Amino acid sequence: MRILYATSEAVPFAKTGGLADVAGALPKAIHELDHDIRVIMPKYRGITGKKIKTFEVNMPQGLEEAEIYEDHLPGSSAMVYFVGNQKYFDREGLYQNNGIDYPDNCERFSFFCKAVMEAVPQLDFLPDVIHCNDWQSGLVSAYVKKLHKWNGVAVVYTIHNMDYLGLFPKEQIFATGFDWRMFTPDRLEFFDRLSLAKGGLVFADVINTVSPTYAREIQSPEFGAGLDGLMRKRSGDIFGILNGVDYKIWNPRTDKKIAKRYSAESLEDKSGNKLALQKLCGLPAGKTKPVIGIISRLADQKGFDILAGAMDAIINMGAQIVILGVGEPKYHRWLQQMQKTYPKSLSVNLEFNAMLAELIYAGADMFLMPSRYEPCGLGQLISFKYGTIPVVRKTGGLADTVHDGVDGFVFTDPNPSALVEAAARALAGFKKKKSWHAMQELVMDYDYSWKVSAKKYVDLYKGALLKIGRRVN
Repeated sequence: MRILYATSEAVPFAKTGGLADVAGALPKAIHELDHDIRVIMPKYRGITGKKIKTFEVNMPQGLEEAEIYEDHLPGSSAMVYFVGNQKYFDREGLYQNNGIDYPDNCERFSFFCKAVMEAVPQLDFLPDVIHCNDWQSGLVSAYVKKLHKWNGVAVVYTIHNMDYLGLFPKEQIFATGFDWRMFTPDRLEFFDRLSLAKGGLVFADVINTVSPTYAREIQSPEFGAGLDGLMRKRSGDIFGILNGVDYKIWNPRTDKKIAKRYSAESLEDKSGNKLALQKLCGLPAGKTKPVIGIISRLADQKGFDILAGAMDAIINMGAQIVILGVGEPKYHRWLQQMQKTYPKSLSVNLEFNAMLAELIYAGADMFLMPSRYEPCGLGQLISFKYGTIPVVRKTGGLADTVHDGVDGFVFTDPNPSALVEAAARALAGFKKKKSWHAMQELVMDYDYSWKVSAKKYVDLYKGALLKIGRRVN
């Protein structure tokens, strides 16, 4: 198959969130299955490549020049194309600056989506499937079906987080190249605003999310972000495929960033990382002291309001907690105050720190994710490989991957008492060394590699093609 993978970010070229991790890894895994998949994304400031094409894109205000640069995904022969335009993409941030969205984001990503369409004939690469991701490339679906009418091309749209709908004032419908006829509830209108995500949700042949449970959850009022009715209407076209983990990076057997490498056969060496983590974080060192790691955006979605009501109880049960991440200022202030209260039990690291992240995965005994919702979650999958047992709330991808008492500890109700109860069971389990080591050996043997997910995406592509009346091998 020939697949064009449209994304607004991809590791290592540009990243703000999990989409970049997926876009940098999934296409490589699909390419290894002998499919011709090519990534296309904006050429942000700092991205380099070989310029191969220049053409014009018809925007409402006139013609805009698009330049196409090419490169390869690192460690792969899979091609990546960058759409260049200095006015739109030569900026400090991808979508915002100093926490404020660029006011012309609708125009910027309408241009990107139009350029994707115009690039296809320029590159002499007519795909069987165009795979779009989140609101930034959602309009590609609408352009394929309503403007270009490429009847032989199937469109797949992936929702990485339903809360991000690409919302703009309704008057910006004209920046997309459409007019008021497309501004209706069954097209791009969302409560009197324009939603670019609806370009994918309405017009893609199939929709997928990043876990089976989240695929069901977005069809409910609680998780549907106001579009649960549309999701239920399209229920037969919605699928869930778990994200994968790149074990070339996340593997304690080969990880050069941790203090001591280890495997399921040498679990005793994991304690060397624990001692290094405690020392680095200024906590009293000791192999028998349970350490809980948290690597997260500090936000309500991630359950920090739940944690706020449970922290005292968990620490008073004898746990040390190491937190890494940044987020909402209210949680920065709260955590800084808590660290003053519990200087020997809590380490708060308000930063991005890749080295510390890997040491937390390797050195902690448990990994906490009390999320209110979690489309997939990678933290629990990475923690499995490091023999670090997850404690999670039952939602989204966490519900699909962590099974209470088998490979982790799970709570259902989104409240502090439920979290405290799950943490208490985990801390009690930690004291039972034989069964704890058996659980560690079990989870370290799990296979959540991208190779597994890639095969499911290939089946999804085939299903999308069958829907438009095409069959491929």
